[in-house]
Amino acid sequence: MDLLRKAREEGGTVDLNALIEAIPYAKFLGITVDQKGTEITTVLNFEEKLIGNPVLPALHGGVIGALLEMTAIIQLAYDAKGDALPKPIDITVDYLRSGRPIDTYARARVTKHGRRVANVQVEAWQEDRMKPIAAAHGHFLLAPPPESATESTQDAAG
Repeated sequence: MDLLRKAREEGGTVDLNALIEAIPYAKFLGITVDQKGTEITTVLNFEEKLIGNPVLPALHGGVIGALLEMTAIIQLAYDAKGDALPKPIDITVDYLRSGRPIDTYARARVTKHGRRVANVQVEAWQEDRMKPIAAAHGHFLLAPPPESATESTQDAAG
């Protein structure tokens, strides 16, 4: 992704809100990023279009799942040195409480960051972080190293 590559080439950090704006579904959902130092919190700003059950009313489960997945991807993009966004291999979501029609927050914790695969845990909450509305565990495929690095490694080995 050009945003990641440009930030890495300039030696700077990735503008995470610009990254979200470049992902059409994240932009549609209205996800933003609140970053304080290295701590990254994604925010799902409430809009009526996010309601899945108007009787309760409650957020759509797919929207909550997408927030969790996007949070993991954003955290990995921030941590990684590659130029491409991580791709989900699998993700398991546990829905713990109904998501009320208010802003929702999420944070990811990378539990293992290998060369090719990363494991990430994510929690989403609303008013009280100690009462999560959903949690997820996922595996993500990381971008392969640039070809020049792979070729030089192969040349040295062979």
